Amino acid sequence: MNYCLLRNCDVANGPGMRVTLFVSGCTNHCPGCFQPETWDFDYGEPFTGETQAHILELLGAEYISGLTLLGGDPFEPCNQRALLPLLRQVKARYPKKTVWAYTGFLLDAELQTDGSHPRCEATDELLTYLDVLVDGRFVEGQKDVRLKFKGSRNQRIIDIPKTLAEGQIILAEL
Repeated sequence: MNYCLLRNCDVANGPGMRVTLFVSGCTNHCPGCFQPETWDFDYGEPFTGETQAHILELLGAEYISGLTLLGGDPFEPCNQRALLPLLRQVKARYPKKTVWAYTGFLLDAELQTDGSHPRCEATDELLTYLDVLVDGRFVEGQKDVRLKFKGSRNQRIIDIPKTLAEGQIILAEL
Protein backbone atom coordinates (compact mmCIF):
# COMPACT_ATOMS: atom_id res chain seq x y z
CA MET A 1 0.00 0.00 0.00
CA ASN A 2 1.39 3.32 -1.02
CA TYR A 3 -1.71 5.50 -0.54
CA CYS A 4 -4.60 5.85 1.88
CA LEU A 5 -7.24 8.10 3.44
CA LEU A 6 -7.60 8.55 7.19
CA ARG A 7 -10.72 9.39 9.18
CA ASN A 8 -10.08 10.18 12.83
CA CYS A 9 -13.67 9.89 14.16
CA ASP A 10 -15.89 7.23 12.60
CA VAL A 11 -18.99 5.59 14.10
CA ALA A 12 -20.18 3.63 11.05
CA ASN A 13 -17.48 0.95 10.65
CA GLY A 14 -17.42 -0.84 13.98
CA PRO A 15 -18.61 -0.22 17.53
CA GLY A 16 -17.83 3.03 19.30
CA MET A 17 -15.77 5.93 18.02
CA ARG A 18 -13.02 4.62 15.74
CA VAL A 19 -10.01 5.66 13.71
CA THR A 20 -10.58 4.43 10.16
CA LEU A 21 -7.89 3.81 7.56
CA PHE A 22 -9.10 3.50 3.98
CA VAL A 23 -6.33 1.74 2.06
CA SER A 24 -5.96 2.22 -1.68
CA GLY A 25 -6.18 -0.66 -4.11
CA CYS A 26 -8.81 -3.29 -4.77
CA THR A 27 -9.11 -5.89 -7.51
CA ASN A 28 -12.64 -7.01 -6.55
CA HIS A 29 -14.42 -4.02 -8.15
CA CYS A 30 -17.81 -4.84 -6.62
CA PRO A 31 -20.67 -3.17 -8.56
CA GLY A 32 -22.29 -0.59 -6.28
CA CYS A 33 -19.20 -0.20 -4.07
CA PHE A 34 -19.56 2.87 -1.84
CA GLN A 35 -15.91 3.86 -2.32
CA PRO A 36 -14.92 2.93 -5.93
CA GLU A 37 -12.23 5.62 -6.10
CA THR A 38 -10.23 3.50 -3.64
CA TRP A 39 -9.90 0.70 -6.22
CA ASP A 40 -7.00 2.72 -7.65
CA PHE A 41 -3.76 1.69 -5.91
CA ASP A 42 -2.52 5.30 -6.20
CA TYR A 43 -5.58 7.06 -4.71
CA GLY A 44 -5.34 9.29 -1.65
CA GLU A 45 -2.42 10.48 0.43
CA PRO A 46 0.94 8.72 0.74
CA PHE A 47 1.07 6.08 3.49
CA THR A 48 4.25 6.96 5.36
CA GLY A 49 5.90 6.54 8.73
CA GLU A 50 4.30 9.84 9.68
CA THR A 51 0.88 8.42 8.76
CA GLN A 52 1.50 5.43 11.01
CA ALA A 53 2.68 7.65 13.87
CA HIS A 54 -0.41 9.83 13.48
CA ILE A 55 -2.70 6.75 13.64
CA LEU A 56 -0.97 5.59 16.82
CA GLU A 57 -1.38 9.06 18.30
CA LEU A 58 -5.09 9.19 17.41
CA LEU A 59 -5.66 5.76 18.97
CA GLY A 60 -4.30 7.09 22.27
CA ALA A 61 -7.44 9.09 22.93
CA GLU A 62 -9.52 7.46 25.65
CA TYR A 63 -12.77 7.86 23.68
CA ILE A 64 -11.42 5.92 20.67
CA SER A 65 -12.56 2.26 20.73
CA GLY A 66 -10.20 1.03 18.05
CA LEU A 67 -8.99 0.95 14.48
CA THR A 68 -10.93 -0.10 11.38
CA LEU A 69 -9.25 -1.03 8.09
CA LEU A 70 -11.16 -0.86 4.84
CA GLY A 71 -10.75 0.68 1.47
CA GLY A 72 -9.94 -0.46 -1.26
CA ASP A 73 -9.13 -3.79 0.30
CA PRO A 74 -6.73 -4.29 3.22
CA PHE A 75 -6.18 -7.88 2.05
CA GLU A 76 -4.69 -7.07 -1.31
CA PRO A 77 -1.19 -8.58 -0.83
CA CYS A 78 0.65 -5.25 -1.09
CA ASN A 79 -1.71 -3.76 1.49
CA GLN A 80 -1.21 -6.66 3.90
CA ARG A 81 2.54 -6.20 3.77
CA ALA A 82 2.24 -2.47 4.49
CA LEU A 83 -0.32 -2.91 7.28
CA LEU A 84 1.51 -5.63 9.18
CA PRO A 85 4.08 -3.33 10.89
CA LEU A 86 1.29 -0.90 11.85
CA LEU A 87 -0.88 -3.61 13.39
CA ARG A 88 2.06 -5.00 15.35
CA GLN A 89 2.50 -1.55 16.90
CA VAL A 90 -1.23 -1.00 17.48
CA LYS A 91 -1.67 -4.28 19.35
CA ALA A 92 1.55 -3.81 21.35
CA ARG A 93 0.68 -0.26 22.39
CA TYR A 94 -3.12 -0.59 22.70
CA PRO A 95 -3.99 -4.23 23.46
CA LYS A 96 -7.51 -3.34 24.65
CA LYS A 97 -8.45 -1.40 21.49
CA THR A 98 -10.22 -3.49 18.88
CA VAL A 99 -9.09 -3.87 15.29
CA TRP A 100 -11.73 -4.45 12.60
CA ALA A 101 -11.06 -5.06 8.92
CA TYR A 102 -13.33 -5.20 5.89
CA THR A 103 -12.45 -7.32 2.87
CA GLY A 104 -14.17 -8.55 -0.25
CA PHE A 105 -12.20 -11.78 0.03
CA LEU A 106 -13.69 -14.72 1.93
CA LEU A 107 -11.69 -15.82 4.96
CA ASP A 108 -11.99 -19.58 4.45
CA ALA A 109 -12.18 -19.74 0.65
CA GLU A 110 -9.50 -17.17 -0.17
CA LEU A 111 -7.49 -15.71 2.73
CA GLN A 112 -6.73 -19.13 4.22
CA THR A 113 -6.41 -20.99 0.91
CA ASP A 114 -2.92 -21.47 -0.48
CA GLY A 115 -2.53 -20.27 -4.04
CA SER A 116 -5.41 -17.79 -3.92
CA HIS A 117 -4.78 -14.18 -5.00
CA PRO A 118 -4.94 -12.49 -1.58
CA ARG A 119 -2.98 -15.08 0.41
CA CYS A 120 0.64 -14.11 0.98
CA GLU A 121 3.36 -14.42 3.59
CA ALA A 122 1.72 -11.68 5.73
CA THR A 123 -1.84 -13.07 5.82
CA ASP A 124 -1.69 -15.45 8.79
CA GLU A 125 0.08 -12.99 11.08
CA LEU A 126 -2.13 -10.10 10.00
CA LEU A 127 -5.22 -12.11 10.89
CA THR A 128 -3.91 -12.66 14.45
CA TYR A 129 -4.07 -8.91 15.09
CA LEU A 130 -7.75 -8.63 14.12
CA ASP A 131 -10.67 -8.86 16.48
CA VAL A 132 -13.32 -8.81 13.75
CA LEU A 133 -13.23 -9.41 10.01
CA VAL A 134 -16.17 -8.46 7.82
CA ASP A 135 -15.69 -10.61 4.73
CA GLY A 136 -17.36 -11.11 1.37
CA ARG A 137 -17.80 -8.99 -1.69
CA PHE A 138 -20.51 -6.35 -1.62
CA VAL A 139 -23.47 -7.67 -3.64
CA GLU A 140 -25.75 -4.87 -4.78
CA GLY A 141 -28.76 -7.20 -5.07
CA GLN A 142 -28.33 -8.11 -1.38
CA LYS A 143 -27.83 -4.53 -0.15
CA ASP A 144 -29.77 -3.76 3.02
CA VAL A 145 -29.32 -0.40 4.77
CA ARG A 146 -30.73 -1.89 7.98
CA LEU A 147 -27.73 -4.18 8.40
CA LYS A 148 -25.33 -3.30 11.18
CA PHE A 149 -21.68 -2.91 10.11
CA LYS A 150 -22.05 -4.52 6.68
CA GLY A 151 -23.50 -3.52 3.33
CA SER A 152 -25.04 -6.70 1.93
CA ARG A 153 -26.65 -9.79 3.45
CA ASN A 154 -24.00 -12.19 2.11
CA GLN A 155 -21.23 -10.56 4.14
CA ARG A 156 -20.14 -12.16 7.41
CA ILE A 157 -19.00 -10.46 10.62
CA ILE A 158 -16.43 -12.93 11.96
CA ASP A 159 -14.93 -13.17 15.44
CA ILE A 160 -11.34 -13.79 14.40
CA PRO A 161 -9.79 -14.92 17.74
CA LYS A 162 -12.53 -17.54 18.22
CA THR A 163 -12.39 -18.58 14.56
CA LEU A 164 -8.62 -19.08 14.64
CA ALA A 165 -8.82 -20.97 17.96
CA GLU A 166 -11.64 -23.28 16.82
CA GLY A 167 -10.59 -23.76 13.20
CA GLN A 168 -14.05 -22.89 11.89
CA ILE A 169 -15.95 -19.68 11.16
CA ILE A 170 -17.44 -18.19 14.33
CA LEU A 171 -19.64 -15.16 13.76
CA ALA A 172 -19.22 -12.21 16.09
CA GLU A 173 -21.91 -11.57 18.65
CA LEU A 174 -22.74 -7.89 18.45
